[in-house]
Amino acid sequence: MSEYINNVTRRKELLKDILKGLHQGLPVEVVRQRFAELVKIADSGEIAEVEQMLISEGLPVEEVQRLCDLHVAVVRDALDQQQSPDTVPGHPVFTFRAENQVADRLLRALRKTVEEYAADPAESRRKAVEAALAQVREFEKHYLRKENLLFSLLERYGFTGPSQVMWGIHDQIRADWKKMTTLIEQGAVANSPELAQLMMETFEAFETPMKEMFYKEEKILFPAALERLKEEEWAAIRNQEGELGYFFVQPGTQWKPAYQIILEEETRAAQAKAAVPSAPAAAAPAGLIGLDTGLLSAEQINLLLTNLPVDVTFVDEKDEVRFFSQTKERIFERQAAIIGRKVQFCHPPKSLDAVQRILDDFRAGKRDVAEFWIQMMGKFIHIRYYAMRDAQGVYKGTLEVSQDVTGIRALEGERRLLDD
Repeated sequence: MSEYINNVTRRKELLKDILKGLHQGLPVEVVRQRFAELVKIADSGEIAEVEQMLISEGLPVEEVQRLCDLHVAVVRDALDQQQSPDTVPGHPVFTFRAENQVADRLLRALRKTVEEYAADPAESRRKAVEAALAQVREFEKHYLRKENLLFSLLERYGFTGPSQVMWGIHDQIRADWKKMTTLIEQGAVANSPELAQLMMETFEAFETPMKEMFYKEEKILFPAALERLKEEEWAAIRNQEGELGYFFVQPGTQWKPAYQIILEEETRAAQAKAAVPSAPAAAAPAGLIGLDTGLLSAEQINLLLTNLPVDVTFVDEKDEVRFFSQTKERIFERQAAIIGRKVQFCHPPKSLDAVQRILDDFRAGKRDVAEFWIQMMGKFIHIRYYAMRDAQGVYKGTLEVSQDVTGIRALEGERRLLDD
């Protein structure tokens, strides 16, 4: 056994055998005893890499997600002994950790209000639950920063396990938040002991995974991220995270990276790398770009795209995001960190199959358009995907166009004159 334990690669293979045993149904305690010596020295980075290996070898993400807690349980003793890397106020990890502490306190407060409501389902107690849940649901900002910023950079190192597994758990928690909100709304019509009990069950359905996620972030995700990401990449996260907001905390100012990548420069560099060659210099005056039907400056093109009544996102033939329009009222949040990111990782795992099918059909020439419409927060959203092909019909990428058509659908009659 010691021969394997002293070899990192073989140690990972043994740890993979442990996780496969769990997936095959072996009890946690049996596995824990069988590999007791290994468990004592397993580290957080190894379990994260092993989960990545299992996914790469074809184990469905849903299976890894379903047994994620068991994976952590096997190595929990070792993880408990690990010292978390230090960070200082202002560093994104410090902010994430501070938010987890606040969320833990608010979860305890929410549990108390739900218990009080279960004991006496009065209207005043229902309103207390409603207010407490509203605070907890603000934790959405924490998840959005993980999904759009941290996961995006980790994927550049081939470390895609967190975005595939953790994102799925986030979505489960979100679904239970929504379910509990619905129950609270039903209580406004008729409070009852049965409703109170169902509310408690729903709360517990997201309380446990939220708390387990605090632990997984602290012991697995954050150490793995700190090991991989460079200082300038943390600076890029810091520059963008304010757009998505924080969960009842404000970042400190003590962390000062040696240098920072200016977000606009990074975006311009990514765009320049993927830019379609413009017309020869002789065909357009200096400062203008020759297009098929006109001449525009870069500033004019940017103004045109940002003032369209739709959101557009362009994904190139390699499935990498190359551009998105920053309109005044975006329908779906976008941050500059997604530039260069594989589009498959920009969607929650439950949507991946549909996204991949569209891209595969476009690439194979089976279709040129895919169309969807959804209702979201009282709005009717029309979403279309278009295959971009050159003059020879070669696939060059996909254009996503999203539009709030709520007002358009409500139009009636005619309007021929401009109102004052």
